[in-house]
Amino acid sequence: MPSRQEMRPMFHFTPRRIEAHVCICFIAYKIYKELERILKSSGIDLSVDKVLNIAKTITTLKIKLPASRKTISKTMLMTQRHKSIERLFDKNFWENFQFG
Repeated sequence: MPSRQEMRPMFHFTPRRIEAHVCICFIAYKIYKELERILKSSGIDLSVDKVLNIAKTITTLKIKLPASRKTISKTMLMTQRHKSIERLFDKNFWENFQFG
């Protein structure tokens, strides 16, 4: 997804495509602002863009055990940068927020 500085005009000619484009832009903006609010309220002093750049470098391993067919997941938080957003990968972290 391009950053705000990389945005460029999109040329759509049918009403359906124009509506879809506006809808996608609105949803992307809403998600961005919601994440910005969550970061601020949880005391993570990083911008959304910085968090997204750090998150791109994190790997999650999923291993399916053949005998039990159980799947185990492990998120690899290796660097200090990863540890700065570690709370975002805790499933209990997201239960504290009201979205809307």
